Amino acid sequence: MCGIVCAFDLKDTSDSIRPNVLKMVKKVRHRGPDWSGVYSSKNAIMAHERLAIVDPTSGKQPILSDDNTKAIAVNGEIYNHLELRDNFAKDYKFRTDSDCEIILALYKKNKYDFLNQLNGIFAFALYDSDNDTYFIARDHMGIIPLYIGWDEKGTLYVASELKSLEGVCSKIELFPPGHYLESNKEDYVKWYDPEWVKFNNVSDATTSISELHDSLSSAVKRQLMSDVPYGVLLSGGLDSSITSALAKRFSSKRIESGDTQDAWWPQLHSFSVGLEGSPDLKAAKVVSDHIGTIHHEIIFTIQEGIDALRDVIYHLETYDITTVRASTPMYLMARAIKSLGIKMVLSGEGADELFGGYLYFHKAPSAEEFHNETVRKLNKLHQYDCLRANKALAAWGIEGRVPFLDKEFIEVAMNINPKDKMINKDRIEKWVIRKAFEEYLPDEVLWRQKEQFSDGVGYSWIDSLKDLVSKEITDEQMESASKKYPINPPQNKEEYYYRRIFEEHFPSDAAAKSVPSVPSVACSSPEALKWDESFQNQNDPSGRAISNVHKKSYE
Repeated sequence: MCGIVCAFDLKDTSDSIRPNVLKMVKKVRHRGPDWSGVYSSKNAIMAHERLAIVDPTSGKQPILSDDNTKAIAVNGEIYNHLELRDNFAKDYKFRTDSDCEIILALYKKNKYDFLNQLNGIFAFALYDSDNDTYFIARDHMGIIPLYIGWDEKGTLYVASELKSLEGVCSKIELFPPGHYLESNKEDYVKWYDPEWVKFNNVSDATTSISELHDSLSSAVKRQLMSDVPYGVLLSGGLDSSITSALAKRFSSKRIESGDTQDAWWPQLHSFSVGLEGSPDLKAAKVVSDHIGTIHHEIIFTIQEGIDALRDVIYHLETYDITTVRASTPMYLMARAIKSLGIKMVLSGEGADELFGGYLYFHKAPSAEEFHNETVRKLNKLHQYDCLRANKALAAWGIEGRVPFLDKEFIEVAMNINPKDKMINKDRIEKWVIRKAFEEYLPDEVLWRQKEQFSDGVGYSWIDSLKDLVSKEITDEQMESASKKYPINPPQNKEEYYYRRIFEEHFPSDAAAKSVPSVPSVACSSPEALKWDESFQNQNDPSGRAISNVHKKSYE
């Protein structure tokens, strides 16, 4: 990961704004501890904190185009950059081996009409000095965070994290995933608009298990693009186990060489986190032994987790209950990963949204409702699991990649017939993806029922948090919660507790509005609460909130 802070449409002189931008970007230096760079002109300032993953020696940013008229600051990775470069042998002279420079070449040739050609994760800002214009864009799912804000005079800022804009901008927004903004447009332009969003476009689709297997395999392989040591996050759940098994399959060769060279770091390291004796630690060890990784268990105590909450909320920039619960173990694990020199890890986020893996999907009344809920979940993923995975890791200068959210794989996964994703007495949740990789994992893991990450690290983690907040937050405070917090009033004591810490770090109304606060059962959307009468009076994001679903073994 990297960190960017850029200022455009300057309402003060560049010389007066530049020192402030340097202060702002310092707040995201944890995202990019390897190098700092700044581009400054009369009408634009772009600052970049670099985490060097591809081309560590010459790929520092901001990058200037071959004719010196355009500059770009990118947080992200473009997985198909080598393939795209082949089209520019005569049109563009590349200055670096960085995967991000391909964006400058594409912009120079196609202006704004190229984003759908990219397969990657990114948030970038580009300045074109030829016509004094800016171009800002975010990836298809919002895997990479990006915020936009305006100060009282109207100068526009974009930043990788909220903390850079807090106290500077009077108006702050989440930059929407799958959109771009350019100087000549008054509003965001949607560039990612897949047909699978509409149920009628997939209701008669034919499901191919082999295509599902091959597409995810390709996604994992291309996301192993790296010039630095990498690893895998292995919780022992289905998604991380599949990702880890595939990574192990491809890790012996260097991806950038077309598998013609041995990998620079051929030993694959895997990491799991949990309380002593937790379900995830046990399952992860089984998978690691089966696939042959060098495995590391990070065991934390409840007190260590509680002590980290304040830092976690600062880095995650949220008071959402599910996110804070799950981010704390991940944040602690990331620090241990950093100590081993690992700079990039693959993770399993996104599979539950694509395939309806959360336990409440058992209650889906129809294939159409099942599909529509997966679309709703994907549309909001940037505020939850993508945010968690990115920021919990970036807090320690580690890049997280998510193969299940690869743009090409999403096309395959979301064009599966929704009927084949549904859960019934013969099919466990995510049956199609389990079937596609049944030869990769031991049965006890392959057919293990869903455990949400905050549950799987040890049930006493959530129980202890509930006990803590019940002592810290009084009934009287809850009764007056809407007066103290008129924006997104806390719905329970746990959210109140996190909100209080959040406000210490981010006191502005603009910051409070950037966080979602909606009723949920086991990570459901509010719309899915209508599926079952038992959901109506619940508001518990833990998977344990869903009762009467199967615990049998499937074959």
